[in-house]
Formats: sequence, C-alpha cells, structure tokens
Amino acid sequence: MEPFAAPTPLKCSIPKARVIAVLLSMVLCSVTLFLLQLKYLKPRIKDFYSFEVKDSRGRTVSLEKYRGKASLIVNVATNCQHTDRNYLALQELHREFGSFHFNVLAFPCNQFGESEPGLSHEIEAFVKANYGVTFPIFHKIKILGSEGEPAFKFLVDSSKKEPRWNFWKYLVNPEGKVVKYWRPEESLEAIRPDVAALVRQIIIKKKEDL
Repeated sequence: MEPFAAPTPLKCSIPKARVIAVLLSMVLCSVTLFLLQLKYLKPRIKDFYSFEVKDSRGRTVSLEKYRGKASLIVNVATNCQHTDRNYLALQELHREFGSFHFNVLAFPCNQFGESEPGLSHEIEAFVKANYGVTFPIFHKIKILGSEGEPAFKFLVDSSKKEPRWNFWKYLVNPEGKVVKYWRPEESLEAIRPDVAALVRQIIIKKKEDL
C-alpha cells in the first residue's frame, strides 16, 4: 500500500491575502484623507462676501470687509448709452445711504458691446473725474463664459438672472445673499425703496443688539 501523499500547502495564499489587505487599507486611507481635505481644508463659498476679488490696481481684496452692510453690485461700462444716468444715480445712492450701512460695488466689464475697453485704473480715474464717484471700482472682469468672475457668477446663480448688457444691479443683504436685481433701464426711483428698507433693517438690528 502506497503511503498517503499530503496535499502541497498553498504557500502563497496567505502572503497574497495580506498584500491585498494592505493595498485596500492604503486606498481607503487615501480616499478618507481626500474627503477630509475637501471638507475641512478647501474653503466653502457660502455667500457673496466669502469671495476675494481684485481692486483697480490688481491687489487682492476680501469682500468680507463689506459683511454686515447692504451692497449694490453693478457691472459698469464707460462707453455705453446708460453710462451717464447710471453713474450719477449710483453715486447719489452711495452718498444718500453712506458707506457705514451701504456700498455700491462696481465691476467694469467689456463683454457687452465692447463698451469698457480701458484699463482698470484708467476707468477708476475717469469715473472719479467725470461723475465724482466715491464708491469702489474693482478690477475689470469677465462675466460670461468659463472665465467669468466667481463672485459675479455667485450673483447670477443666486438670482437666476445673467446680465444681458451693462449696468445690471444685484442687491445683496448683510449676510451676503442676493435679495433683488434690476435691469439697466430701471430708474433710481425703482431701486431706492428696496435699498432704504434694507438699510433700515440694518440700523434697527444694530440698535437692538446694543
């Protein structure tokens, strides 16, 4: 009778299992780390004031400085049929309600009729000289397309209204949320009541917090 031959042990089965387990652990750790980075390290944009933009000189500016105030954001142009009337009206609003509770924030854009061809600092100098502008003029931006300014894209996405010409206006509350918008042909009289109401709410809240 021939002796019983024991089966050859699978020497590689245990090491392979360990290798697979290690690889799976590494993948799991990598995915977990990636998700944590997305959650905690990447800044989450919640409102308009969470963005950073550039001023007319190309310097980075955080819009957080305007939090707690009402803001009227406008895409402006200096060679447009709406230029004179709108700049004068915007300056009147800015002067009437003051920068303590309210600001006009102007973003030049050349995508509508190529009516803003100048450099940002030239635009700022022009409107200060011709319209007495005292509100901020930011760096020239793009609004349409993949290169659109993220801060302005937030306004468009929030309101579901994309500018079709110069001098569209978006009213943002102290928390950075869009509450209303106006087309360029709408008059100052149409805008003032909403700005006044929002400023009044800010003043009342500040008094209550004292």
